[in-house]
Amino acid sequence: MTAVIIIFCLSVCAMLALVLFKPAVHAGKAAVSIFWVAPALGVAALLIGRVLTPAEAWAGLAADSAVNPLKILVLFFSMTLLSVFLDEAGFFRYLAGAVLRRAGRSQRRLFLYLYLAVSVLTVFTSNDIVVLTFTPFICYFAKNADIDPLPYLIGEFVAANTWSMAIIIGNPTNIYLAASNGVGFADYLSVMLLPTVAAGVTSFFVLFLLFHRRLAAPMQGSAPPYSLKDKPSVAVGLAALCGCLLFLVLSSYLDLPMWIIAAAFCLALYAVATVMQLVRRRGLLMILRSVLRAPLDVIPFVLSMFVLVLALERSGATAILGAWLSGAGEIFSFGAASLLAANLVNNIPMSVLFASVTAGRGQGALFAAVIGSNIGAFLTPVGALAGIMWMAMLKDHGVSLGFGGFIRYGVAVAAPAAAAALATLFFML
Repeated sequence: MTAVIIIFCLSVCAMLALVLFKPAVHAGKAAVSIFWVAPALGVAALLIGRVLTPAEAWAGLAADSAVNPLKILVLFFSMTLLSVFLDEAGFFRYLAGAVLRRAGRSQRRLFLYLYLAVSVLTVFTSNDIVVLTFTPFICYFAKNADIDPLPYLIGEFVAANTWSMAIIIGNPTNIYLAASNGVGFADYLSVMLLPTVAAGVTSFFVLFLLFHRRLAAPMQGSAPPYSLKDKPSVAVGLAALCGCLLFLVLSSYLDLPMWIIAAAFCLALYAVATVMQLVRRRGLLMILRSVLRAPLDVIPFVLSMFVLVLALERSGATAILGAWLSGAGEIFSFGAASLLAANLVNNIPMSVLFASVTAGRGQGALFAAVIGSNIGAFLTPVGALAGIMWMAMLKDHGVSLGFGGFIRYGVAVAAPAAAAALATLFFML
């Protein structure tokens, strides 16, 4: 057990170092993420040291069960590609512009509208896609309107990583934890909706208290005009997303695995969109851009972390951790532990680890871990990979927010939001 724990800890520490100090290597204009190399080397050490045999590793990866990481990756990438397609078609930018224009000269109204827009979009698409789309738009508008962008950027990031808890596809951590414990779309929603609302309302009021003075001044500029330039593609993308969501809700009644539903709608969307683009003689550049935006570096990362956690499970370490967290008040102990773990090892490795730790522990432990994996994303910048990417985007746009500033805002919002969500979950269960 000791050797496995040492390899796991070294792999995670090296991964965090790569994320913080060398997130990518550049070859010309291309940037290739290398954070996944650390856990991959950890897996190599396990295999070379015969702590885990290749046959055991492959048996875990290819197991015919809900915990199969290959199926989970298919579900994650399918939903991501549905969202990316809508983004490439201009849907998210159009909504961002509409929200900004509707706010008029009132910063407080703008803050409310942006928070609501990001929250709703995150529920039905993906937190990472919404953050990466809205951030440049907010920076550009704030510069032209001569207002402080920080309240809106913090609000956007918090909203995306709070309301991503609502349904299973909002965050890859939800997908992994729920699928690993055999929880379907409808069952997940029935439990997590109220804790998400509690956390979302709490986070909004905390943010408003933090920024209400900055939001008192009127705006000087107006939102840049932006119209939908590719309405047919947006219509097809929305139809595919809505159809997919409907079938995911009904998946337990239809006895269809969620990964098959998501993959079918994703493939159908890209096939129909390809034909449409060719018929309209618009080329396939939008299709190609959408596919190239898929976060392929997640594949070796998740698979490597799965094997590392598999080794921990075989050694008995996860059972010990689960037993230590169980007992009276396990919702709060699992919630606090998962939130802190997300900021020690990042929320995706934390989810892979807690999928094993929560196995057989009941709904309270599982959904508390879901809450920790989402809210933990805005406690510190290392809580989620999107946080590191977001910080880099702010730097590129000349927005000053250091790690210390992030943590100050993060602790101020994450602590009451997590408490509200966990308390709601406790009273529900």
